Amino acid sequence: MKTKKVTVLPYDSAWNSAFETIKKEIEGAIGGLIVGIEHVGSTSVEGMSAKPCIDMDVIIEDYSVFEAVVSGLGAIGYVHEGDLGIKHREAFQYSGKEHLQTHHLYVCPQYSEELKRHITFRDFLRSNAAAVRKYSLVKEKAAALFPDDIDQYMKYKAPCIEELYQMCGLIGLENAQ
Repeated sequence: MKTKKVTVLPYDSAWNSAFETIKKEIEGAIGGLIVGIEHVGSTSVEGMSAKPCIDMDVIIEDYSVFEAVVSGLGAIGYVHEGDLGIKHREAFQYSGKEHLQTHHLYVCPQYSEELKRHITFRDFLRSNAAAVRKYSLVKEKAAALFPDDIDQYMKYKAPCIEELYQMCGLIGLENAQ
């Protein structure tokens, strides 16, 4: 579910409620198979401007339960897309979820480097108001410059992300949010 149109909005506290609603639906389908569900990405950071799409990582212990997770998610409208080139991060798309906010759903084993990157970056931003302001401004400008080109939007904000990764010790990990 790659975004075509780029819209960045000021932080909205309703994003946390939207995450909780999605989380409850997923837990109802696969709760006994998972370790937890994390709200990651910019919508999880208070004060952060963001594309209004909830990013969430469903955490499994390991791949021994993965087929059951795929089946359980399939029963509620999610389709496994594969890892999309990112090791230990399985992407899912969905249909029939008009009652939920737009979201990206990933399933990661608890040892996933991508999961670690998501949580480390989120936690760094949650504790660094100056970084949130800086990154928000860059994202807002990128969206204004490239409202119809997600690739250029991502390219524009990449240097800022690299700088923030250096600050929180994530240099060397790829696939910026």
